[in-house]
Amino acid sequence: MSQLAKPVIRPLTPADQQQWERLWREYLDFYQSELNEDIYEQTFQKLSQSDYEAMFSFVAESEGKLLGIVNCINHDHGWKTQQVVYLQDLYVSADARKLGLGQALIEAVYEYADQNNKANVYWMTQTSNTTARKLYDRIGIQTDFIKYQR
Repeated sequence: MSQLAKPVIRPLTPADQQQWERLWREYLDFYQSELNEDIYEQTFQKLSQSDYEAMFSFVAESEGKLLGIVNCINHDHGWKTQQVVYLQDLYVSADARKLGLGQALIEAVYEYADQNNKANVYWMTQTSNTTARKLYDRIGIQTDFIKYQR
């Protein structure tokens, strides 16, 4: 990896579909999750369209290869006048870890939020994801909330 050019963080584009899907499948495998095939296409279309304001994505790229992704959702919040950003998915390929790409992708989301008048950025992870939590503890604030779902 050291021989590759310095990765660039940029918005996801329609041309990235195959590489984005590979990374997103690796991410979902990490969380032992499976989705219907139509979800991949639908989610990619939303994330890669610059005029679709509800969702967006950034990628880390070096020499035409995607090394990491971050997928986000903008949404209203009942306690804030501005929307907030939910950082739903963050993944860096195994061969590109320890290069600071996870932090760079999160910082790109922070910058997006600042430039687009978003009130906050938040995300969740599994309590057992100790590697990622080391990064999150450095660049975010852990809350006391516990997630429940139906």
